[in-house]
Amino acid sequence: MENTSMSEGSIAKKIIYFAIPLFLGNLFQQLYNTADSLIVGNFLGSSALAAVASSGNLIFLLVGFFNGIFVGAGVVIARYFGAKDELRVHRSIHTTVALGIISGLLLSVVGVIFAPKILVLMGTPKDVLPNSIIYFRIYFMGSLAFVLYNALTGILQAVGDSRHPLYYLVVSSIINIILDIVFITVFHMGVGSAALATIISQFVSALLCLYHLLHAPEVYRLHVKDIRFDLPMFKQIINNGLPAGIQNSIIALANVVVQSHINSFGKMAVAGCGAYSKIEGFGFLPITCFALALTTFVSQNLGAQKYERVKKGAHFGIVCSLILAEVVGISIYILAPFLISMFDQTKEVVAFGTAQARSVTLFYFLLAFSHCIAGILRGAGKSVVPMIVMMVCWCIIRVTYITVAVMIIPQIQMVFWAYPLTWTLSSIVFFIYYRRSHWLSSYKTSSI
Repeated sequence: MENTSMSEGSIAKKIIYFAIPLFLGNLFQQLYNTADSLIVGNFLGSSALAAVASSGNLIFLLVGFFNGIFVGAGVVIARYFGAKDELRVHRSIHTTVALGIISGLLLSVVGVIFAPKILVLMGTPKDVLPNSIIYFRIYFMGSLAFVLYNALTGILQAVGDSRHPLYYLVVSSIINIILDIVFITVFHMGVGSAALATIISQFVSALLCLYHLLHAPEVYRLHVKDIRFDLPMFKQIINNGLPAGIQNSIIALANVVVQSHINSFGKMAVAGCGAYSKIEGFGFLPITCFALALTTFVSQNLGAQKYERVKKGAHFGIVCSLILAEVVGISIYILAPFLISMFDQTKEVVAFGTAQARSVTLFYFLLAFSHCIAGILRGAGKSVVPMIVMMVCWCIIRVTYITVAVMIIPQIQMVFWAYPLTWTLSSIVFFIYYRRSHWLSSYKTSSI
């Protein structure tokens, strides 16, 4: 069909060649997210940095649901692409774009209206709240851009093209950093301008992606006149994506609760942990990239009915992800004080950020294992399993532990330890399921 197919050729090369552009693309996306914090922290101070940091979990709470839906869309598209069913590829792509447009507009309204109430419920410090509201509202005015971009890149990745999203992210990252510097250091526009720079750059990447799909090979070319909801295809996307969307939202909600506990330790804790979260975003890149690569690889090969190839690819991806994740984790552990000080050199901020980094980074291999198994199962159409495991381990147990632990020992370290504890638990559950269930053989007798 196209050299984007992952159902033929060397398994290692296909997965690595697909994952490398994903890694670089996510790296640049993380760069322009981090640019906001770096420039804000260095030029506007700790309060402004805390405002940006306090908005992060809330943004993921609202965006994560739709991102999960588009993971489901990618599974559907990849399955039909692997099966070389061009009619259903066409219908699934155009339904995905229609869903992206509606979702982006809806998210803009929800984000702008409910920002202040949610930030207050999170216990955002009063001296941080005004800037948090400004940043959050401006950011969500551009919801259409980043939701549509996620939908369009999901389409490209589903057909095995991870290179073009990389190119467009490089362009938008450069634009974002330039605009950050100009808005904040030249025009002195304040913390809201960091959000404005982000949404402008995201509109650029979305438009570039749209242009590419309008001129792509016919099998997955986008035709504006055909953008509409195909009901059977919409049902398949929802069936595959809704569990991932619910999972993302509930995990994000749990993180909002965790953030509220961090907020209770004051502005410096918020800034320090916010700085670490940006570094953590880089640390997670090998994990998320291999998980996404495995989802596409499994989907396409199941569509092509190459079951043995699915098993070999899954094992290879898991091993690579675990090794890379641990190498990155050890590096961050060692360099933590230096990395945190890049955002804010205030001693308290550096101390809080370093404490969190050195509590969790050595356990990145557990996070990698959980995400890889979840990616494999989603690719096999079993997205309900990772939803349940992560909801229980990363939400219910994590929130319960933190709430009780902080009441007994009111120290921020008790919050930090929630992560490696719950990563360990989810890894154990996933390992048992992966080894003992018949997730692959059961697919052979079912359809998407």
